[in-house]
Amino acid sequence: MTRRVTVVSLLTAMIATLLAPHASAAPNYRNYVSLGDSFVSGPFIPHQRLDPLSCFKSTQNYPSVLAGKLGIANFTDISCGGAQTKDMAGVQSGVPGQSVAQFSALKADTDLVTISIGGNDIGFSDIILTCAGKSVLDPLGAPCKANYGDSLAQRVAATAPKVAAVLAGIKQRSPNAKIVVVGYLRILPPSGGCWPVVPISRGDVPYLDGVERQLNAMLAAQAQAAGATFVNPYDISLGRDTCAAPWDKWVEGIIPTSLAFPVHPNAKGMAAVGNQVAAALAGTASAKV
Repeated sequence: MTRRVTVVSLLTAMIATLLAPHASAAPNYRNYVSLGDSFVSGPFIPHQRLDPLSCFKSTQNYPSVLAGKLGIANFTDISCGGAQTKDMAGVQSGVPGQSVAQFSALKADTDLVTISIGGNDIGFSDIILTCAGKSVLDPLGAPCKANYGDSLAQRVAATAPKVAAVLAGIKQRSPNAKIVVVGYLRILPPSGGCWPVVPISRGDVPYLDGVERQLNAMLAAQAQAAGATFVNPYDISLGRDTCAAPWDKWVEGIIPTSLAFPVHPNAKGMAAVGNQVAAALAGTASAKV
């Protein structure tokens, strides 16, 4: 009797295992192209690639993490620090060695494309420098908001058709590719900040955080309109911003505490983004804003 029960139990367990739903896996991509700016390339994160050195591409950036995780051998990373939407179809000026447009990497058989773009179109670097400078005389106020007002929201809106054109250009060149638009990691906390470690005035922290949320929302809307997937690292990076402890942060501050460019993702941040994109492709994580 005991033996019969054991056999029945084993058979039941085997049938249950066969019939149980399994976690979906990412499709088998063969030809992956990575496009984008410095939040893709990973300036100063070891080890820097030489193709060209002036684009500051790291072997630990999120496309490299993704390619490794998915086992993609044919992987082209043509991202470049400082890139704007115009540099997808045109040659990026002022970058020695980057003598071709990023779109040149796209082929008819490209089956996966990731892209992060738009931050430089709204003037990311200049905004940070301007707001940091203005914080010196008014650390508790909102001098940056007073200076820019609604103009940054207008810049985001003006970038939307440029992003739409980029996605159309990708589809034209690689019609069978899965396109993933990747947003930007959280740069600032929702409020408060950590002046002077990160020299952004207390009142400007929620203002600039709001601009970043507008940028990511715009990218999400353009991705949806183009039939692309949107992955938003902002959602997973609460407490990982420039004000976080060195061992927690995914985005470095004005003075980096690990090898990465100021106000840019470090290796841990890149790994998190790569894993998030891989999960989204496998259907095991939400890609919504």
